This record gives sequence, C-alpha cells and structure tokens, in this order.
Amino acid sequence: MAYRILHCGKSLQNYRLCVEHQVAGFTTRGPAPGDVIFLAVNSRKKTLCGLRAKLGQPTDQKPWDDSERYVATYQLIKVKYAAPFDLRFLADYGGRYWPLKFLQLAKAIQDEAAIQALNQAFDQHHSVQPIDFDESLPEEALGTDDSSPDISEQELQQVLQEVPDAKVKVTGTFQTVRFKNETDALRGLEVLVSENFYQLFPRYQPTHSLLIPENRLFLAAGVEARGEKPIKGIRSIPDALLIIYSGLAQQPFTITLIEYECFGESKTRSQDKSSYLNGQIIPQLMRFAAAFSIVTDKQIRDQTIKTWVNKIIGYIYADPDYIQLVSGWFKQLYPDLPDQLVGREIDRALTLAFQQAIQVVLIIDDLSNEQKDTISNVIQSFKLETGDSIQFIAYIVRLEQRIRLLDAEAEYALSVQ
Repeated sequence: MAYRILHCGKSLQNYRLCVEHQVAGFTTRGPAPGDVIFLAVNSRKKTLCGLRAKLGQPTDQKPWDDSERYVATYQLIKVKYAAPFDLRFLADYGGRYWPLKFLQLAKAIQDEAAIQALNQAFDQHHSVQPIDFDESLPEEALGTDDSSPDISEQELQQVLQEVPDAKVKVTGTFQTVRFKNETDALRGLEVLVSENFYQLFPRYQPTHSLLIPENRLFLAAGVEARGEKPIKGIRSIPDALLIIYSGLAQQPFTITLIEYECFGESKTRSQDKSSYLNGQIIPQLMRFAAAFSIVTDKQIRDQTIKTWVNKIIGYIYADPDYIQLVSGWFKQLYPDLPDQLVGREIDRALTLAFQQAIQVVLIIDDLSNEQKDTISNVIQSFKLETGDSIQFIAYIVRLEQRIRLLDAEAEYALSVQ
C-alpha cells in the first residue's frame, strides 16, 4: 500500500467530479488498488486537500472533460472528508521543491514522517460531509498547477540533487513498426494481444475477469420470432468476450464484446483506412450493439442471450480452473450458497449482464480521437432494456521494436514512428 497525493491542478470542476462520482484518474500508471490518496486542488493560491480515500477496483468511468488524459481510473472506497486544509506544510519535509517530491505525477510518498503529518492534518480537519470550495471564485483566478513547476536551467542541478526522481528516466528507445495484419500467427495484432492481454491491460484483473478468446464460439443471429427461419440483419461474431466480475451481488458481471481490427501493412493510406473504418469496422460494431439492444425484437434478443449464456457456461465447465474461478466469485457473494446451485446463479448473473451491462471494446492499431468520439456516439445510441446505453471503449495498440535498452529499472520509454 502506497500513499499518494492526487492533484487536480487548478480545475475545481475535476476535483468536484472526483468527489461526486467517487473516482480517481491518473495520467500515468503506477497507482494500484489499496493505495491511499489525498485529493488536492489549487484554490486561492493554496494547495488544498479535502478528501482521503483508498483506491478500489479499476473502472472505465471518466466523467472529466479532459478524460483522454487519464490512462488509469479507479473507484474510490473508504472515502473520508475534511475541511479543506493547505498542504504547504509539506515543505517542512520536502524542502523548497516539495511539490516535485510529493505532488508530481501522484508518485508514492516515500517519507514516513510526511505521511504521518498528512494523516494527522487530515484527521484534525475531519468532516462528516464534503465541504465545497467557494463557487464564486473564477477558475482562471485559482493560480497555477504547482504539482509540476517550471524549472529553469540554473535550478536543474539543484532540483535533481534534492529530488533525484523528478526527471523522467528512460528504460530504452523503440521504433514503431506495423503489425502484418489482424490474424497472422506470427505478427498479427489479435494473436499478440490475446497472448499478452492481462499484461497489456492491467485494469482487467485475471482474478476478477474471464477472457474467452474463442472467436467462433459466439454467434448472434436474427431469427424470425415465430419460427426458426434466419432473417437478414443482426449477425455478428465477436473476436473475443470478456466477463468482468464486479464483486456486487446486484450486478455481478459486465459483458465485454471485443473486436480486433488492424490496418497493418495493407492499409497505410488515410483514404484506405477511412473507407475500411466506415465500411467494415463501424457496421460490425453496430451489429454487436444491435444484437442486445431494444432495436431488436425481444424474442430474438432473449434467444440470442440464452444461446450465448449456455455457450459461456459450457466453456466454463469444460475447464476445472475456470470452474474454480467463477464458483469462487459466487461463494464470495453468497457464502452459504450450496454447490449444486452455483450453476443457476451463473446463469442468472450472465443473463442479467446481457440485459443490463454490456460494453463494446475495439482494439485497433490506429484511431484518431475524432473517430473514437464518432464511434462512441454511434454505439451509445443503442439502448438496453434498462434504458442505459451500451458503452464503447477503444484501445490503440502499437507494435514497438527495441532500438536500445538503457535502464531496466526505469519506467518510461521513447519511441519513434
């Protein structure tokens, strides 16, 4: 467990959204579930803290306007509040450059005395409810973000002497190269991502999810409600399916439909990529969403859900490790649940997830923010039975070839494209 200060800069709006939605967003990797964070923001030229919490499980919820900045987001648990108090007393422990030592990139605080002082100050200002800042204060008057102050050339050496980890250290240099295509056994995007899924996406935990990479296992097909005659329209095969366990009895699972796409070596021109995106990728993702949306006849939806649930259960019960994993989830939710009823609970939870908690994930080698926003708007227009939108997430994965390794202990890398 590490202690960190999550600094919202001068954005009171972002601070309030963290408090309101009980989430924390980080611009770099490093924080982990169980870490304790102090939430801070600049106000009236002070660095004020008003919340302390532990990081819970990773989440895809990003309520901030600048959500693209955040590479990792976590639920906040065991939340406590305080009357906003100034953090500048940390200069007693970090010296002149205390913001670089304690605020920069929400790094783990190594100074035990500083941690103790933080906790004591928070407890002294403890409040039952969150206390908001003065809303009449215009945001542009809030001062600058002191979590990463500008350093002059003259100060650099002194800064590095006092805060050696202030400067980014580079583990190596890399060249961006192309995947061959989506499915190539040696250099295909889908193959490489599937083999390294949990290492590439640490927000999904192998203890709290089940990845089913069998891309022909599932088939959503429209059938006439009064018979078995296939009809044109809704027919999709996702490349993979991910079942995410929430730990909550009211909604144990989220279903993630995964689509791998790759422009690779064959589609390098912007026009080719655009044509493929609009003519192939977006329609495919729309079929995913439509299969479980209210735009599809309910009898067809129910039949599709029943078929998929049966195949998932069959997949689980074909592997003892999967049985142990999924059964353990329900034993955690219902400690007194008899073994013979676990299968029924799995069926119920999966059916509920297909009705209420679906997200579509696109894993691709190139996508602009504008294209991502367009696809997100399209997918979110499909509604579930609850009235909630189907969610969309896009991950851009690139293949990097090593040029030179410099420092195995460093956290950052430089790549050239």
